Amino acid sequence: MIRPATPADVPTILALVRELAAFEREPDAVVATEADLAEALFGDRPAAEAVIAEDAGEPLGFALFFHNFSTWTGKRGLYLEDLYVTPAARGRGVGTGLLRHLAGIALDRGCGRFEWSVLDWNADAIAFYRAMGAVGMDEWTIQRVTGEALQRLARG
Repeated sequence: MIRPATPADVPTILALVRELAAFEREPDAVVATEADLAEALFGDRPAAEAVIAEDAGEPLGFALFFHNFSTWTGKRGLYLEDLYVTPAARGRGVGTGLLRHLAGIALDRGCGRFEWSVLDWNADAIAFYRAMGAVGMDEWTIQRVTGEALQRLARG
């Protein structure tokens, strides 16, 4: 079963985010708190949404997503920030179910795209995404400014 996350799911989402960070070889990189996620997902101006995959109340995984916008299509898109399936639930169709669920949301909302990033060393995920019809955007690289560099950029 896949359902929208509720405020009561915030501790579970944060625990799954931490598992994902450990899998991605960045176990100490998560600085988000339950309060941060609660505000981002359920505050006055939500920045993102999440869905939970579960079986008999046991969380099997989650997906966290938000809208972006394409000036070329003139439509918003759906951007998948995180998708994580617990090790015990892998190979049971949970990831496929989450992606299909989000693709349905994208279509229901009139989105022109559904996209996400994947680490280049995660061959299993890349193969899974290709099997689902995803196409790599090899010409594009992600650019990021954080911390002190972000502060310097803003100050000019």
